Amino acid sequence: MIKIALDAMGGDRAPRMAVEGAAWASRELDCHIVLVGKERNIRKFLVKTDYSKEKISITHAPEVIKMADPAAVSVRRKKDSSISVGIEMLKKKTVDAFISAGNTGAVVCAAALKLKTLPGIERPGIGIVMPTLKKPCIIIDVGANIEATPRQLLQYGIMGLSYSKYILGIKDPIAGLLNIGQEESKGTELVKEARQLFEKSKLNFSGNIEARDVYRGKVDVVVCDGFIGNILLKVTESFAEATSAFLKRELTKRLLPKIGAILSLPAYRAIRKKIDYSEYGGAPLLGVDGRVIIAHGSSNAKAIKNAVRAACEYVKHKLNQHIIEDLEGLNE
Repeated sequence: MIKIALDAMGGDRAPRMAVEGAAWASRELDCHIVLVGKERNIRKFLVKTDYSKEKISITHAPEVIKMADPAAVSVRRKKDSSISVGIEMLKKKTVDAFISAGNTGAVVCAAALKLKTLPGIERPGIGIVMPTLKKPCIIIDVGANIEATPRQLLQYGIMGLSYSKYILGIKDPIAGLLNIGQEESKGTELVKEARQLFEKSKLNFSGNIEARDVYRGKVDVVVCDGFIGNILLKVTESFAEATSAFLKRELTKRLLPKIGAILSLPAYRAIRKKIDYSEYGGAPLLGVDGRVIIAHGSSNAKAIKNAVRAACEYVKHKLNQHIIEDLEGLNE
């Protein structure tokens, strides 16, 4: 049975959401979940939930790395934190994957220091799955590294294509380099040099894409550095919230729109489900020698449950081995 370590102290509403999400996962998924964190706090919520006792256990970790804590310093000083203990369990292979909705910088730092990177990968990247008008795409990197080299962008592309193919099930996925224009002359020196590397490679590469192409589904893998990727992610989240609020405001102003809104509820619910981050669960930290899933800080129980599902898929499809093989194939 797959064994998942879950940072119970990570997230805005920890440990409650982590515990409730783990309980939900224990009822639906074939895996064992180890809740890592302050045992007393965890049990306080666990006794109130309906869960499979054979599928949940607790590993005590007395320290917590808070969202505002400096990442590198906290990882070194708080060796008994839920993040450090969970990553250490993954390093020792007592669990198959680790999930955290806590301090993203600390998770990335702990994973990079303790797990190291896969052969041929210089830096890990966070990949997040987004809906498009055609099919889901993965954007990488969305915040693991603010700066990247052209070669690291190429490596993000390789990892993103592997994820798209083996996890999302997309046959012959296509990668695109996020830029301010499609022309070769556009963009920074970083993007120009990265494009040249992509074009010389054997990868299925479509060239530069603009931000407006992302949600049109022009490519399956959107490659960018963590600075640009994080801005794209945050703007997307904000726009989704604002659009929902605008729509609700307009539809409740007059009687006729209200009637139309009631009749359109099934369609609204379907759209909401497509853009709801909790449906995707979490973002894989690709490139580290271990399976790490980073969940949203505001994750609810549903998001945590789906993060566990995502971790199980990561393990089942042996994604890291596929990434290594794809890297070797590129260098042949």
